[in-house]
Amino acid sequence: MRGQGVASERDRAPARSGRDEEAQLIARVRARDLRAFERLYRDYHPRLTRFLINLIHRPNLVEEVLNDTMLVVWNRPDRYNGASKLSTWIFAIAYRKALKALQRQDEPLEDKHPEIRASADAGPEQEVGGRQVQEVLLKAMRQLSPDHRAVVDLTYFHEIGYREIAEIMECPVDTVKTRMFHARRHLKRMLTGGLSDWL
Repeated sequence: MRGQGVASERDRAPARSGRDEEAQLIARVRARDLRAFERLYRDYHPRLTRFLINLIHRPNLVEEVLNDTMLVVWNRPDRYNGASKLSTWIFAIAYRKALKALQRQDEPLEDKHPEIRASADAGPEQEVGGRQVQEVLLKAMRQLSPDHRAVVDLTYFHEIGYREIAEIMECPVDTVKTRMFHARRHLKRMLTGGLSDWL
């Protein structure tokens, strides 16, 4: 039992050090340290890009929304009060900016090649298989509402828990669970074979 306690403590240490590092970065951003902001931008760019591509499916909007999000981080770092993880706060900004951008758009533009935008560190065979699975999943996700897509994306691609997702989307945890239930039910209907078991 004591060994398990030591192991779990060891597992929590990297998460704590990551949070401490981000807390230091946002404190430096508050002090108008441009290098700290650039580091934060580099750290969050790939994660936000993936989230926004899956959420809004309009490549022409992704960079705009991402930049709008990071502009809030630079201009209003005082709005982050430390009550949640920094990532939760930043993803919440991105989510709201994405929904506003979607409302402004009249004509939907389909992302015809989402698979080439996803990075993969696997070998060639795994990469091809992973891309095929991802392509099928992303195609099915396009038919979900933005709220349902956001819940699925944050859960499966960013491994964020329901409580944090509720903070990001500014809704009760039960609403997140309900959205996930309906999204998974829809996706299972759309997907065939082994991929539906993944849900």
